[in-house]
Amino acid sequence: MAGTERPWDVAVLGAGAAGLMAAAVAGRRGASVLVLDHAAEAGRKILISGGGRCNFTHLDAGPERFLSRNPHFARSALARYTPRDFLALVEKHRIAWHEKTPGQLFCDESARRIVTLLLDEAQAAGAALRLRVRVNDIEKGEAFRLVTDHGDVLARRVILATGGLAVPKLGATDFALRMAQRFGMRLVPPAPALVPLTLTSPAPDLAGVALPVAARIGKTVFSDAMVFTHRGISGPAILQISSYRSGDGPPLELDLLPGMSAEAEMRRIKQARPRAGAAALLEGIPQRLGRAITAEMLPDFTDHLANLPDRRIAALARRVSAWSPDISGTEGYAKAEVMRGGIDTRDLSSQTMESRLVPGLYAIGEAVDVTGWLGGYNFQWAWSSGYVAGIGAAS
Repeated sequence: MAGTERPWDVAVLGAGAAGLMAAAVAGRRGASVLVLDHAAEAGRKILISGGGRCNFTHLDAGPERFLSRNPHFARSALARYTPRDFLALVEKHRIAWHEKTPGQLFCDESARRIVTLLLDEAQAAGAALRLRVRVNDIEKGEAFRLVTDHGDVLARRVILATGGLAVPKLGATDFALRMAQRFGMRLVPPAPALVPLTLTSPAPDLAGVALPVAARIGKTVFSDAMVFTHRGISGPAILQISSYRSGDGPPLELDLLPGMSAEAEMRRIKQARPRAGAAALLEGIPQRLGRAITAEMLPDFTDHLANLPDRRIAALARRVSAWSPDISGTEGYAKAEVMRGGIDTRDLSSQTMESRLVPGLYAIGEAVDVTGWLGGYNFQWAWSSGYVAGIGAAS
């Protein structure tokens, strides 16, 4: 690349889900589009998603299933490019898919089919893709000057689609955040999201124990599976609720017997089996976990249930139905599905994703303070935000 080449209409920085969508949309509207990425392969995060099958959207991806300081910001983009729109694109490319749980859509085959779809769409729209090119800086003049390790590139408009900080082994960087700040845009402090939690006193002997739970923080509740790890707790319920943790917010509570009254069930068992031991009270949860809780809550009780005071049953029931584990932190960006926080939506147009401060500069996808639930929501945000930015940048 040379500094004297003609200015591109649109330069997209990042060849991931949001960036490739934006490139295809802008190219279809007649813009000359260049996509730059420092990686050797496009869509690397897509390839590892969904266990290699890519949970490419969720049919219920409404704005209420996304976290942002402005809970209404995502509404416009999600309405203009819906899960059904992306599903139509999947079917156009004859990619077989299935619904794993209600609304949660996966490829039948490899996630590579989604990457190929995006690359084919971008190529058909005339977008050029250059990999192994690192953008070091962006300068604003009559056009944007992208300073890269392969020479300078000029572009009339720039779309920041380099993602967030999650999964650094795939090359995640803070480039979009740094550039946003460079141009005066505000940031919501970033943090790992959809991430396993670590405990102050983990129980390595429980590693691998899994069970259904209801995970609650304040009024937010997710009912799904939890699994103990060597360092803490994980599983879908924990990943979901992790996005709602804050240092000064309400604590996490876990109901290990969701859908029932633990105390009522324990009283029933006591009445039905008065000569049983204390372990009978916890037969509704995995045996290893039940033994650990019994040892913790009833270490000195070796008698029959008939002789266990109701107050001790009540205390055991509270431990089971409202366990508030002592959380030390998270497994960090290395194990996080996504980053929460990012570029403050106050500085972006919800209609086009264009900066309110810097005309011609757009930000999309994970770099923006819009974080979806687990289950295809973040991919849908990539498609929707990329779509509206592609239209805006090509206008």
